[in-house]
Amino acid sequence: MSVTLTTNELTRLGVDVFTAAGAEAAIAVEVTEALVAAELEGIGSHGFSRIPFYAAQIKSGKVNGSTKPVVSQPAPGIVHVDACNGFAFPAINAGMKKLLEQTAVQGICGLGVTRSHHCGVLGLFAEKIACAGFIGLCFANTPAAMAPWGGNKASFGTNPLAFGCPRENSPPLVIDLSLSKVARGKIMVAGKKGESIPEGWALDAEGEPTTDPKKALAGTMIPLGDAKGAALALMVEVLAASLTGANHAYEASSFFDATGPAPGVGQFFIAIDPQKMNSAFAARFEALCHFVLQQSGTRLPGERRVAERAKRSQTGVELSDALFDELNALKG
Repeated sequence: MSVTLTTNELTRLGVDVFTAAGAEAAIAVEVTEALVAAELEGIGSHGFSRIPFYAAQIKSGKVNGSTKPVVSQPAPGIVHVDACNGFAFPAINAGMKKLLEQTAVQGICGLGVTRSHHCGVLGLFAEKIACAGFIGLCFANTPAAMAPWGGNKASFGTNPLAFGCPRENSPPLVIDLSLSKVARGKIMVAGKKGESIPEGWALDAEGEPTTDPKKALAGTMIPLGDAKGAALALMVEVLAASLTGANHAYEASSFFDATGPAPGVGQFFIAIDPQKMNSAFAARFEALCHFVLQQSGTRLPGERRVAERAKRSQTGVELSDALFDELNALKG
């Protein structure tokens, strides 16, 4: 059974839970808006299912619900944000404003975020960059969940990466993928629902394939594309953590419990003004899109999410009765 909520009802519910847990109102709003956006795109694993974990971490102090991010600009093409062990969303939003301003001037700019937290649907930030008229490359490291290829100890996170590119008279092209075969949040959701997972998603602590989400969470995720995915996860680790000064995956505490120190992970973004590189970029890119789309059965990445967002904005978002009741209980 489930309950259907409008965007406004979802927002009120999320903000109420976070403020009850001790977050400042403005921060509660920014975090909730990001989770609502995930729900509208049909990505429940990065939406309201995260709220109980976030709220518990606010209460325990694992995430600071009132700290303000510190933005600096060490060089004209470099923006750096210290999230100060608060939520990722306010920190990224603060840095994104400066990133877009500098890209308009410089043609290219990088944004690094350190001492951060779970950043939700990374593609939403790629889309924001693309909506400003720029190409966006986004990288985030997460707590250790994948072993290096041939290894047996979780060393990298599922480490998502995203790409956004503006289009003429169409929503931006947005590519968003986790470097594990599936996002770890999907396994968390399956566990909460008491469902099994498909074989091929994860290994147990002994390195054997498993369909049990609890055993999967105690083991390691299988990388997308096997050795190639593990290599890409290493690349993201370098950009999001080594470069920004954040914790590496193996140093970061879990996003899913309220114990231990702050995760302290990182995110890295690059924005590029394509018109400064090639004044004919828009036409060239549309020619490419047209060539792809004229083939029967094809579509561009992200189209389903755009359609889902439009539909759910009208019909509302369904939450399971169990999650809805849990969130209402957290409001106090």
